[in-house]
Amino acid sequence: MATERLDVIIFGASGFTGKYTVYEAVSVLKDLKWGIAGRNRAKLQEVLKEMGAKAKKDLSQTPIFIADVNDEASLLNMAKSCRIVVNTAGPYRFFGENVVRACINAGTHHVDVSGEPQYMETMQLKYNELAKERGVYVISACGFDSIPADMGIVFVEKNFDGVVNSVETFLVSGIKDENNASDSKAGLNTGTWQSAVYGLAHADELRGIRQKLYPERLPKFFPILKHRPLIFRSREINKVCLPFPGSDRSVVMRSQRFLYDTEKKRPVQMHAYIGFSSWLAAIFVALFATIFALMAKFEFGRTLLLKYPSFFSGGFVSPEGPSESRMERSFFKMTMKATGWPSSQRLAEGTDQYTEPPTKTLMVRVSGPNPGYGSTCVALLSTAVTILRESNKMPGNGGVLPPGAAFSKTSLISELEKHEHGIKFEILANK
Repeated sequence: MATERLDVIIFGASGFTGKYTVYEAVSVLKDLKWGIAGRNRAKLQEVLKEMGAKAKKDLSQTPIFIADVNDEASLLNMAKSCRIVVNTAGPYRFFGENVVRACINAGTHHVDVSGEPQYMETMQLKYNELAKERGVYVISACGFDSIPADMGIVFVEKNFDGVVNSVETFLVSGIKDENNASDSKAGLNTGTWQSAVYGLAHADELRGIRQKLYPERLPKFFPILKHRPLIFRSREINKVCLPFPGSDRSVVMRSQRFLYDTEKKRPVQMHAYIGFSSWLAAIFVALFATIFALMAKFEFGRTLLLKYPSFFSGGFVSPEGPSESRMERSFFKMTMKATGWPSSQRLAEGTDQYTEPPTKTLMVRVSGPNPGYGSTCVALLSTAVTILRESNKMPGNGGVLPPGAAFSKTSLISELEKHEHGIKFEILANK
């Protein structure tokens, strides 16, 4: 007798991100039937015990599925056992595609927290048509990369009484009570570090993928949003800023491209920056990033970075990841400055060009606790809940999409706002 499908299975549940996703699932998925999956039953049982104790809930009866990224039959069995797979097993460039394929074959939705543009855009190139045929949504970048930026722009456009030309994002993250002596310095677990190393090593692949994905270039919209200097003090947040190297811009541009292609909506231009407390800190990070990028380009350098992550990150990266107390005190704030034209100047068509410079601005803040493993896990599960409850408000009946394109007409933002470790969206100034 076929058993009824679960609503959600968290795959990779014994990994660092997976473990904290299980913890957040106790509250975010409280009205749903969910299970966990991974390679090792004993480790999965240990996660249920540990996270159950942390959440003060007995998780011992949670269904467990044994699934391995290298065993397609086990992945298919897992995917057929639920309506949506929440995939926390990265780096996705190595481990993601088999899970995506199993989900599409099983008619099961798939969300993950990848911040790897090559993986995300390759999945769109290879599987978008098949996912649409099978009525399956495959949505990456559902964590800190890149829900704040992509859904932040959705929030901006909902609250901008007019037409947005451009958005600049300024990210600041930190730790409350940073001098806590009992703390380890680790802020990241090695999986995230590996994704960054391989992402930089293969950054050159992106141009070829994008030429196939978008053979026709978007028309230019004026005025063009210029890049700020490489290092500058931002008046918007009063911090010294550098370009933000994450996947936010590539994810946002895919959402904007989708909305232009499907709705002829004028695309929002976007640049992303990250802020530091002093010129010294920003210069130090810029030097570190340059050395890291150079090393990642060469096999010998990559080997060293992957073998000694703690040494090359000054203790910031460790296999154990950040301590509980550090995670509980970490936070992020993303300030977004949008410029455009008031609704009184709206043009007849989204493709028309303005002759007047933009006169209207809106400042928005997107903020949350513990960007790496708190807000990320809540955001990931919230996207799964939204697909299950509001797929009728999503575009088409499936496809490989970025979050802004997938969720712009859903209530994902209010879902994100209602959880303890969720993400808050607020208007700072509207002129």
